[in-house]
Amino acid sequence: MPFTPEALPPTIPPFFQDGADNVWTPIYAHECAFGPEIFRDKMTNLIQNPNLNSSWLFRADILCDYTDDEPSAAGDDDAAPLVAEIRGYHRQRTVVRRLIPRNEQRDAPMVQTCIFYQQTIANTSKLLLVYFPHCSSPQQFPHYHPRVRGIAHLHEWDVSSNVGRVSVHFLAFPEEPIDDRLRRIGYHLLETITKHGKGGLDGYVKRVNLDRVVPQKPFQERFALLKAKYARSLFDMWAEKTDPGKHVFEDLSIAAFLIQLWADMYKGKTFPGFVDIGCGNGLLVYILIQEGFSGWGFDARQRKSWEHYTTPVSCSPSGDSLAQRLLLPAIIPIDASNPLEGMELSGIHDGLFPEGTFIISNHADELTPWTPILATQSRCPFIMIPCCSHNLSADKFRAPPPRDKSKGKSQYASLVDWVTRISEDCGWQVETEMLRIPSTRNMCIIGRKREEDNVFGDTDELQSIIQEHGGAGGYHANVAKLLKAESHATTKH
Repeated sequence: MPFTPEALPPTIPPFFQDGADNVWTPIYAHECAFGPEIFRDKMTNLIQNPNLNSSWLFRADILCDYTDDEPSAAGDDDAAPLVAEIRGYHRQRTVVRRLIPRNEQRDAPMVQTCIFYQQTIANTSKLLLVYFPHCSSPQQFPHYHPRVRGIAHLHEWDVSSNVGRVSVHFLAFPEEPIDDRLRRIGYHLLETITKHGKGGLDGYVKRVNLDRVVPQKPFQERFALLKAKYARSLFDMWAEKTDPGKHVFEDLSIAAFLIQLWADMYKGKTFPGFVDIGCGNGLLVYILIQEGFSGWGFDARQRKSWEHYTTPVSCSPSGDSLAQRLLLPAIIPIDASNPLEGMELSGIHDGLFPEGTFIISNHADELTPWTPILATQSRCPFIMIPCCSHNLSADKFRAPPPRDKSKGKSQYASLVDWVTRISEDCGWQVETEMLRIPSTRNMCIIGRKREEDNVFGDTDELQSIIQEHGGAGGYHANVAKLLKAESHATTKH
């Protein structure tokens, strides 16, 4: 059914009463076809993920969780719940959470008690979820939370007809009457409940599971630190024509993910260094080096921003953290015609790296499908974030449809599945993660463990894998074109 809620007039009597006779004002109501179990499940998910209701929020940290008045987890001093009795209802579960905003420099975290109540009379089941913010006055509220003493969501269900109703209620401060802004918030809250409830009824299964490789909390805490440390200065020094808002926050997010991933991979060990192939504007390399990680990056074309981001490093062949290089994997046999004959090849990299070097392939385009092959040959772990689809000859192409027929058949889904297949054929235990970055091309593929060792360094097996996935014929010709274009551009200037 379409979302056309009923706006409840201010004169309507409260739907329930608490033990202190506070007046809970009904705001909006809407019919529903989903039962109490779906309501309970979806509201539990919204308790755990407040960012689904507000873009100002990162997450919720659960401080404690009580069932039937028995504490299941003790938290800090903030975990003491604000408990109220609702007349005629039985308290089932109490959760105390701390809301974590995206920008803690502007907004403070806020503790909130969330309580499930239930009432069953004859053929009617009522499930009530009440939120109590731990704020004693309107002035204490952060920007992202409505200035009310309490928020309630009521699910009423007729067992005999399988028809129900959901509604939103506010407990206002005496000095803060319910205005149009609060009513708009009530509308939004009810719309979210209705949407998620209908999805549960229709059998919706969440396809994207975030935070499987790097947990949400340490990632977001690291991102917040990097953002506070670098964002303003990176915006000020931005030298590209592209939008700094997207690229700065995207690379800060990827850096935060990598730092936490490396913290897990290299516990008590020396970090082996990294290389960013197809590094583009060089910002990610710059951030990682500023954070104390040794490494370098290269790209086929130098960028304006490199003069701001380049630093001397010992691990780079050029001695600088950013270098102009074309990748010509040593494993590709030279074409009989050899289109590179007689050309200056000093700016060519052979794709061989010191063993253990962590390879970063972030929207590396032509180099994306080569990433797991290079990683296998040099015995290096890797991460790749696919973007534009190219084959092993460096030509644009459409990858075959995903093996999993339940997945979409978009060009991006096809590319992700194809490069995943190459990684698996090279013997990697592939891990995937949907990154929290401002991009629709946000799937990352990680290879840090292997199924077997026999492919490592075996040229014949790797060449067999290359042929199986279309071959690399024409790669030398594409490199020759880039060299000629670069030579022409240099001569012109």
